[in-house]
Amino acid sequence: MTKIVERKRVLEIIKKFSDAKVLVVGDLMVDHFIWGRVSRISPEAPVPVVEVQSDNFMLGGSGNVLNNIHSLGGKVYGTGVVGNDEMGQKLREEFRKRRIDTDGIVVEDNRPTTLKTRIVAHSQQVVRFDRENRKPITPASVGKMIEYAAKLRDDLGAIVISDYNKGVISKPLLDGIRGIVAGSSIKVCVDPKQNDFSLYHDFDIITPNHHEAGRAAGTEIVDGHDVVRTGRIILDRFRFKALLITRGEEGMNLFERDGETTHTVFPAQAREVYDVTGAGDTVIGVFALSVASGATLREAAVLANHAAGIVVGKVGTATITQDELRKVL
Repeated sequence: MTKIVERKRVLEIIKKFSDAKVLVVGDLMVDHFIWGRVSRISPEAPVPVVEVQSDNFMLGGSGNVLNNIHSLGGKVYGTGVVGNDEMGQKLREEFRKRRIDTDGIVVEDNRPTTLKTRIVAHSQQVVRFDRENRKPITPASVGKMIEYAAKLRDDLGAIVISDYNKGVISKPLLDGIRGIVAGSSIKVCVDPKQNDFSLYHDFDIITPNHHEAGRAAGTEIVDGHDVVRTGRIILDRFRFKALLITRGEEGMNLFERDGETTHTVFPAQAREVYDVTGAGDTVIGVFALSVASGATLREAAVLANHAAGIVVGKVGTATITQDELRKVL
């Protein structure tokens, strides 16, 4: 780490987290975990029988990005869409417990709140089933989200676009965000799920995994040479200022475009990987919070890389704290 950035410097950035303000725009959802154990196979079909021991609900999707920023001490705001249902109410209650403003949460009567249910036995997922509606949200909802974001403009250091391709992120919404940040110092960070990156053009940084990056560039990433070729294609084609490609056990690759393209490799930090659920949410959340706290892109990548190394060592949709991040540094 010290070859890229000094430890003293990143610790100074962490101290500034509490002064940073970040808006998360995206697909809100609820993660439902059912925990149990398996001791036999069903006589009805060749499937394991899970004896349920407990279950719990967590903030998922863009809600997990919000939760990561909140757990690190940042001031976070969120806007997205939920249904007029029990899960939507539960999600808003979880926000209120954390004293996160709920004014940006838009309710659509004919749309269910996205719910992902995972059955986990012996620290391994057995199955996942989703309840969702992926149709585009209404123009009225888009307008309310843009209006909420505009009210926060003067306070924000960064905006996260957390796209899970559930119908919230669209061209009209992103054009509205572009209008809000025009002429400001707000950095916009995108976690993409749609294959056509032209939807996100001209934003500051995008953080795809290597599969997403390869599809967007029309390439296949097999080795480091492919990563470099893919990174240059994406930066040139979609005019991002920077690109952070996450590669699992291969770490991360940061490409920056300022006159000429520079490339920095960050080795993976995980000691043991138990669950990668929500790891991308941690990466984008920590990266945006760090940038809003005055970090350079390389400094933000260092912090995001170490944060990812912590969170994949936990089971479920997990968050990290400042103390955990300082410890690994």
